[in-house]
Amino acid sequence: MLGPSIFIPVLAVICAYAFLRGGREERLVAAMCIAGVLATKFLISPLDQRYDSIELGIVLVDSAMLLGFIWVALHTKRFWPLWIAGLQLTTTFGHLFKSINFDLLPQAYGAALVFWSYPILFILAIGTWRGHKRLRQTQLESDAASV
Repeated sequence: MLGPSIFIPVLAVICAYAFLRGGREERLVAAMCIAGVLATKFLISPLDQRYDSIELGIVLVDSAMLLGFIWVALHTKRFWPLWIAGLQLTTTFGHLFKSINFDLLPQAYGAALVFWSYPILFILAIGTWRGHKRLRQTQLESDAASV
């Protein structure tokens, strides 16, 4: 897996882009992503114990993120938030797998929790780009109609 030295800059760039060019949904999802990463940083187990058992703090963070992403998906006409909510649901299933099989390797459990983080961010970037492009196109058409 790609470590924090790559993930944090990717998170920063994509979330900054969403805040600068995105609409309400993009900014909300970006804020949730940042809040989730910060909360995870403070709630995750120490490195020598990480993913040995169910990460209860991370279960709470992932569940809150899932509920937030679902809320955004249900309150928009855009399609990309559904993808993000679905990927977060897949991430949340990692906790269920660990609760069913306590012998699940810590590396597999950890990988299941972080695997979809990059696709979520890339979908946010694409959603932001498409929304901004659509807004600019609408403004151009509006300006052309008023001339």
